[in-house]
Amino acid sequence: MKNSLFYLILLLGVHLGAQEVRFEEYDLPNGLHVILHNDESAPVVTTSVMYHVGGKDRTEGRTGFAHFFEHLLFEGTKNIERGKWFEIVSSNGGQNNANTTQDRTYYYEVFPSNNLELGLWLESERMLHPVIDQTGVDTQQEVVKEEKRLRYDNRPYGQLLTVVGKELFSKHPYKDPNIGYMEDLDAATLDDVKAYNEKYYVPNNAVLVIAGNIDVPQTKKWVSSYFGPIPKGAPVTRNYPKEDPITTERRIQAYDSNIQIPAYVLSYRTPGFKERDAYVLEMISTYLSDGQSSKLYKKIVDDQKQALQVGAFNISQEDYGMYLVFALPVGETSGEVLLEEMEEEVAKVRNELISERDHQKLLNKFENQFVNSNSSVAGIANSLARYHLLYGDTELINKEIEIYRSITREEIKEVANKYLQPNQRVIIDYLPKDAQAN
Repeated sequence: MKNSLFYLILLLGVHLGAQEVRFEEYDLPNGLHVILHNDESAPVVTTSVMYHVGGKDRTEGRTGFAHFFEHLLFEGTKNIERGKWFEIVSSNGGQNNANTTQDRTYYYEVFPSNNLELGLWLESERMLHPVIDQTGVDTQQEVVKEEKRLRYDNRPYGQLLTVVGKELFSKHPYKDPNIGYMEDLDAATLDDVKAYNEKYYVPNNAVLVIAGNIDVPQTKKWVSSYFGPIPKGAPVTRNYPKEDPITTERRIQAYDSNIQIPAYVLSYRTPGFKERDAYVLEMISTYLSDGQSSKLYKKIVDDQKQALQVGAFNISQEDYGMYLVFALPVGETSGEVLLEEMEEEVAKVRNELISERDHQKLLNKFENQFVNSNSSVAGIANSLARYHLLYGDTELINKEIEIYRSITREEIKEVANKYLQPNQRVIIDYLPKDAQAN
């Protein structure tokens, strides 16, 4: 019964409305940044560690290491027997997981609040005492290969974003997929893997967030006890090459053996997510394609019935973003027609101010998203970690909505003109494999 109630709380979330998220943050002597958020509305606590390491953090010929480590660091530690991590968590009424992007890796546990110390011990073990040996490397290589087959190689449209990244970037590591290439993992030695761990999975390259029903003084003591002794690592430096501007439209064809219906894509390189323009691009993508009343959907899918699906989205990343507008045709609708229709709607944003009514609808949607992102303890923990580690401003958890509120119709038009011009894009015809022979 106790566990059933706990999971019900997790499913429903702890609704907090739009109230201010209060937190305390400080650094340990070893460089680990600590953020504490006390919320007594439910007997739940999230312990999480976000490392500033993602798919882009690699050398040529060794792609995919951060995603590989997402799996590898569940293998076991000096004090946790191989394969027992998930059993320890579940037997104590908790849940845990991890995920990796091109820019960061995030590990977290959600426990009943009386198991906070266990969560802290687990994450300190992961940071201080991971067992990295050939058995674990071999095991997780196979796990990653199977994931790649399921999520990318054998999934319809699974390679589309990989193609987009490859075409928009020629120098920056974003040109390669987050999951990497299997030949790179196969070629990696145990020494390569150990060196990667020593470089990136160190306290001064991470943030620890504890959010939920906590006793703050006791939590600080546990944090000091479990994480204080972990040695500081060498400073992590990054100096990735800059991309040359895209000044001439290109068009390429890519093929997928898992699809029968092609996809046509307009893709653009955009600024990193800390730039104000990236926020404006988020609003533009919502205006164009969020919901059945959005401009692209209503016109191309609903009214003209030319597409099964259409969308626009801004893939936010630390150094550069990727902006996509795509459509899947209905029946005999040609790619040329879809590309023309998509460009027509993008051009309207470049050439005309959106209506005041549409602008207000956008503001309302972003207000709602902002409230929902902080509606659970787990969501707050993730936001606190992300805003500190990647944006350098934890207080964005409370004030980011002010950025969206300040974006004007004129600014939307200006940013569309700045980044979404025809000469700045790569058109991708993403076609069924059998079309290659025709």
